[in-house]
Amino acid sequence: MKVFYADIYVLPLPPGHRFPIQKYRMVREALLSEGVLRSDELIIPQAATSDIIKLAHTAEYVDAIYDGTVDRLIMRRIGFPWSSELVIRAFTIVGGALASAQEALRAGIAGNLAGGTHHALPNAGEGFCVFNDLAVVALYLLKQGLVRRVAIVDLDVHQGNGNAAILGGRDDVYILSMHGAKNYPFRKVPSTEDIDLPDNTEDEEYLRLLKPALERVVAWKPDIVLYQAGVDPLKEDTLGRLSLSMNGLARRDQLVFEACQTHGIPLSLAMGGGYAQPIDQTVQAHVQTYRLLKHVYGV
Repeated sequence: MKVFYADIYVLPLPPGHRFPIQKYRMVREALLSEGVLRSDELIIPQAATSDIIKLAHTAEYVDAIYDGTVDRLIMRRIGFPWSSELVIRAFTIVGGALASAQEALRAGIAGNLAGGTHHALPNAGEGFCVFNDLAVVALYLLKQGLVRRVAIVDLDVHQGNGNAAILGGRDDVYILSMHGAKNYPFRKVPSTEDIDLPDNTEDEEYLRLLKPALERVVAWKPDIVLYQAGVDPLKEDTLGRLSLSMNGLARRDQLVFEACQTHGIPLSLAMGGGYAQPIDQTVQAHVQTYRLLKHVYGV
């Protein structure tokens, strides 16, 4: 199995910054040290080109990010300071997502150890998301004629407002977003299907709602599923407000993986959010996702 990762995913941030950027390196190291991935399964992706990213974002916004002329209010919404490293990271994350999706079409499964940046809008980023890798990938695959239908299964605890803003209304994209009703973003953009969960939702209720939703996605017969596997529904997550256990997250992932495997739908995995304290719990949740993925697919 190929999984894409670059050291630039760990962006240098000012001391005390609240985003746990170190989790990307920690997940890679744990996947290797625990034997979930071999070193030859980790591939360094190439950065996406501006033209490809402009499939989902305005030229003005992409160019402003690239040359550093982006409005400071937009950078405040993103939550990261502008830097040359931020630019390389943002373009490379999209490159990793593109590579993962194309590998999934070839081999059935693949992943990117970052991405799922589902808050980025056509003309602005927000919520720690610069470019929307999911939307770029969907539009690229459709434009190139590699697929006819793309499904996004977004199980991050935060609604994918950027996915819906960029892709909403298309008859060749199905967006399922299952998220906290009272969590960020506070102005939600309607997806194909939104499942709004009350605070403190636990495993059984979550899984009861997810299973038929996945059945509806599969019945739509997508040519690929882009899975945003955020682990921030975990009870210990500081930004989550839901109450899933580690076992609940595993059962969630297994439902997604088995639905895709059973119906022969290629699956490309994006990392999504996770903000537990200590961050080790988030790292183990991401590692669990990949361990389960390899188990279900027997690779």
